[in-house]
Amino acid sequence: MVLAIHYDDSINSFSGRWVEFCKKNSIEFIEVDCYASDILEQLHDCDALFWNWNNSDYKAKKFARQLVYSLEMMGKKVFPNSNTCWHYDDKVGQKYLLEAVDAPLVPTYVFYDKESAFSWVEKTSFPKVFKLSSGAGAVNVKLAYTKEDAKKLVRQSFGKGFSQLDRVASFEDKFNAWMRDKNSTTLRTAFKAFGRIFIPTEFENMEGKELGYIYFQDFIPNNDFDIRVITIGNRAFALKRMCRTGDFRASGSGMIVYEKEHIDDRCVSIAFDVSKKLGTQSTAYDFVFDVDGNPLIVEISYAFSVLAYDKCQGYWDAELNWYEEEIKPQDWMIEDLLVSL
Repeated sequence: MVLAIHYDDSINSFSGRWVEFCKKNSIEFIEVDCYASDILEQLHDCDALFWNWNNSDYKAKKFARQLVYSLEMMGKKVFPNSNTCWHYDDKVGQKYLLEAVDAPLVPTYVFYDKESAFSWVEKTSFPKVFKLSSGAGAVNVKLAYTKEDAKKLVRQSFGKGFSQLDRVASFEDKFNAWMRDKNSTTLRTAFKAFGRIFIPTEFENMEGKELGYIYFQDFIPNNDFDIRVITIGNRAFALKRMCRTGDFRASGSGMIVYEKEHIDDRCVSIAFDVSKKLGTQSTAYDFVFDVDGNPLIVEISYAFSVLAYDKCQGYWDAELNWYEEEIKPQDWMIEDLLVSL
């Protein structure tokens, strides 16, 4: 049995830990280049591929799902597999998927023409949360406080469209992180984000504008945090993310609470239930709570920041038994796939 790993050295890539696990456990593996034209030939003698592609890679977004599906047609195992990744960084797709399995999703609305969107705006209540279909860390998320705010967004959605990255908002986030933490890493990140205000990223240039649809979610008030639960097979771990000061967004804030007593077990139970229905290998769920205190899913992802979860104090199994020990998400990904082989 031979595993293939697409390796990259970025700080949030799973691949380094996959390689480490294989070496430690004497699992045969090779490193491959998923961007190579002959990738199928490279994988000919391999049983499985591990590739942690991400939403900031415009090249991967163009073909990763297609490659995964093609490998599955060849009888290869893949992480992430199609069930796990087809909806990644696609909030529009997630709306239909989560509604299809009756998941407790924050009420979500998508329109594909200006007239339908305007008609809905006239009848709905405000505020509403506007999002682009792509983006993580609360990028491309803003609040429409009034009907006029929403109409302005509709006009832009069906007019000049939106940049894939709000460079000014990104700088503000990085600057606030530096003001909070005051270290050399956050300072460098803030300087880089400032430069990006004036110089578009390669991703922006290649991906172009988002337009031709508009996406809104109900604004759920009185949430100064969200709960992030990640399921990997029959294990789940979680943390609490606090909102930015004076903001409704928690994702990407960097203000994290790890203690188990801050996690609502209902979120963990829902995450296990939905993951089972979807047949996913790894799924991260963002939860907020409605006015009656019921957990609601905001969005989902297969990928997550590596370092942010190392401080989690333990994990749950599918029966909600708690194990207070070191979590090893990337190891679990390989272990689960080896069982399937």
